[in-house]
Amino acid sequence: MTGTGRRTVHGFDCDVLVVGGGIVGLSTAYALTRSAPGTRVVVLEREPAPARHQTGRNSGVIHSGIYYRPGSLKARYAVSGAAEMVKFCAEHDLPHRVTGKLIVATRRDELPRLHALVQRGRENGIPVRELGPAQITEYEPGVRGVAAIRVGTTGVCDFGAVARKLADLAVAAGAEVRCGEEVVAVDRRPWGAAVRTAAGTVLRAHVLVNCAGLRSDTVARLTGDDPGARIVPFRGEYYELMDPSLVRGLVYPVPDPAFPFLGVHLTRGIDGSVHVGPNAVPALAREGYDWGVIRPAELAATLTWPGSRRLARRHWRYGAGELRRSMSKEAFTAEVRRLLPAVTSDVLRRTDAGVRAQAVLRDGTLVDDFLIRESRQAVHVVNAPSPAATASLPIGREVARRVRAML
Repeated sequence: MTGTGRRTVHGFDCDVLVVGGGIVGLSTAYALTRSAPGTRVVVLEREPAPARHQTGRNSGVIHSGIYYRPGSLKARYAVSGAAEMVKFCAEHDLPHRVTGKLIVATRRDELPRLHALVQRGRENGIPVRELGPAQITEYEPGVRGVAAIRVGTTGVCDFGAVARKLADLAVAAGAEVRCGEEVVAVDRRPWGAAVRTAAGTVLRAHVLVNCAGLRSDTVARLTGDDPGARIVPFRGEYYELMDPSLVRGLVYPVPDPAFPFLGVHLTRGIDGSVHVGPNAVPALAREGYDWGVIRPAELAATLTWPGSRRLARRHWRYGAGELRRSMSKEAFTAEVRRLLPAVTSDVLRRTDAGVRAQAVLRDGTLVDDFLIRESRQAVHVVNAPSPAATASLPIGREVARRVRAML
């Protein structure tokens, strides 16, 4: 996975140093090698291999872009990125399927929000079909609802495999991907930055790109930049259906627009298994994949950030419900049963969790859009949770465009 490297020129080890080997960092490296051949790019990843966190721990859904505010980066990049992701997977023989999905209203008071999604989808250029109760069962015999919409451009893939292919392509074009290299210090200079890793490696670059995901705010502060937000980690807890025949494809509830989470949904993956979730609860560490992973310093940083406290005060009822479903399998099953009445707790088994790197502002506002900030010789991708994997190719091109202007 590591390139051969190039001779240091004028004291620089590379032109561009990308911190973070998830799908966004690797897409940025790939975009740079394509748009500016000869640019010396190095990617540093703290884990032993790329795509170990958000990229490799999600439901694998290629999102259509229907949920996002028209004109926002999320809307633009998800819509274009979904089509690009399907094309990329097809070109490189990566597993994927375009299945479409249902968004189902299970109560009449959800109908106004469902109709708003129809309008939003049309504004974003997404084909949407409205369904009645009988039409729902034509697609999903086990699902019940008062109305639904079908979004035909939604699909599934293996984003870990996509990330590995992006790494391979970038390396083949001359980039380097160095794993096991955690950035612990950054020395900003007028010409760029010198970075030191925990292993003692020192690299000097003209431009630093921060795609560190769960640690993007930490890396930004190491450079001396204030990202204006803090990453608050939320764990997404999943179950798996032991009887996958209960669901044919992808089924979602009508989301609450006050939150970035889409609610507990049903996702048939590329391997035929059906994931159920996620339930969203605060994680006790940046990589806190279960309640037993606690890092006191990271937890203290989350709790002392004013935005975390204000967020908790504002949405404690929602949070209490998520915590209850985390602690009680029966409560989680009851939530699933809203969509799939036949499901019982004995057909659900826990599977791997993920952690969402959610940026929160000082006033407690959840950052709703992708957030990319620039400073002298640095670009910080501060907020890039879902649908960042779907949108990774256009995000990478956008970051590469900003970087080229600094070289």
